[in-house]
Amino acid sequence: MTYELYYWPGIQGRGEFVRLALEEAGADYLDVARRPEAEGEGIGALTALVDDPGCERPPFAPPFLKAGELVIGQTAAILLFLGPRLGLAPPDDAGKLWAHQLQLTIADVVAEAHDVHHPIAGSLYYEDQKPEAARRAADLTQVRMSKFLGYFEQVVARNHCRTGWTIGDALGYVDLSLFQLVAGLRYAFPNSMARLEPALPRLADLHVRVAARPNIAAYLASPRRQPFNESGIFRHYPELDP
Repeated sequence: MTYELYYWPGIQGRGEFVRLALEEAGADYLDVARRPEAEGEGIGALTALVDDPGCERPPFAPPFLKAGELVIGQTAAILLFLGPRLGLAPPDDAGKLWAHQLQLTIADVVAEAHDVHHPIAGSLYYEDQKPEAARRAADLTQVRMSKFLGYFEQVVARNHCRTGWTIGDALGYVDLSLFQLVAGLRYAFPNSMARLEPALPRLADLHVRVAARPNIAAYLASPRRQPFNESGIFRHYPELDP
């Protein structure tokens, strides 16, 4: 099957968590909005599918994945679907639910990172809410990041297989998502991460080992991996990370 990923072009965003799984598995996929408009794809294809009256289960917003006749929205739901099919999820129901629970927790911290630069409304520019952003950033960097990352550090430590991965004895989609979370937070809040990471050796090691995976290393070195920038979820504003 050739999967079709629908996400905004020009940013990694929430779509990147799905891309990493597809890339690690060597799956055939199209990054639809990054393809030519002249071929009926591009950014117009995002709204076309959402607005299509023939789509009985329309997604609310990107990212969403088209797999044959299925259209699946929400990053965690997409990975819940893809994980077993790509060999990136545990085979048992308890393991699949545990992976999904962890992915939803990753989504929570990703949302908090986004809301640092848009604490009042997503419709306002960062420059319109800078005082509120500074207050939100202080809470994230001084309180919330350590709670979330400390939790994930303990999850890796408590994996009974002692593999350095989050679940069982093999890499899964949650490990790929933790890689992306660490990378994004390092970009957005380098000073805060430098302060926190000495207490997070397992997450730091996981990040290194994911980056060294052959398919991931090739992806990171390719133009398919879009750079972090100040239009995405993880944004670096020096004044928010003193």
